[in-house]
Amino acid sequence: MLTTFGFEVVGKASNGKEAVDLFNTMQSKPDIILMDHRMPLKNGIDASIEILKMNSHTKIIFTSADKSVEHKALSVGVTSFIEKPFTITALHKEIKRVYNISQF
Repeated sequence: MLTTFGFEVVGKASNGKEAVDLFNTMQSKPDIILMDHRMPLKNGIDASIEILKMNSHTKIIFTSADKSVEHKALSVGVTSFIEKPFTITALHKEIKRVYNISQF
């Protein structure tokens, strides 16, 4: 779906541990990471913390149906939060906004 808008997807993880491991092994880091909250093995908060420790400039868009985790996610350093459910148009707009922030 993201490639429809011209974005290149450079990796995909099915759980938080895999996301951290994948990020750690990538030579060229992604411009933006989409991170879900509830995942097996390691939740999105913990995965985000570990990724941001590796590279504090990483832009993470955090997604969750649980609005109560928004403050926690933002406090650990993620760039933005989108509450589920969201439309692909809203996601596209947020990716563009976050990408533009990272260009400065």
